[in-house]
Amino acid sequence: GGGLMQARMVSIGHGAEETGVSYSALRRWIKRGEFKYYVKSGNRYWINLDRLIEFLNTPITVTADEEER
Repeated sequence: GGGLMQARMVSIGHGAEETGVSYSALRRWIKRGEFKYYVKSGNRYWINLDRLIEFLNTPITVTADEEER
């Protein structure tokens, strides 16, 4: 382990509001495993807000074969 920095865990709705992304986009990233910094409690997801901000500031490559099945 090591010193655990206090993470800001927020709901998907709050995270979406804070960062300006849509709730559905955020939920989709979690479901697809693209965004991994979250905990699931019951049927609610709590996401690490700081990691979300980092994630959004990181350019990602979108592959052409990502169509919905």
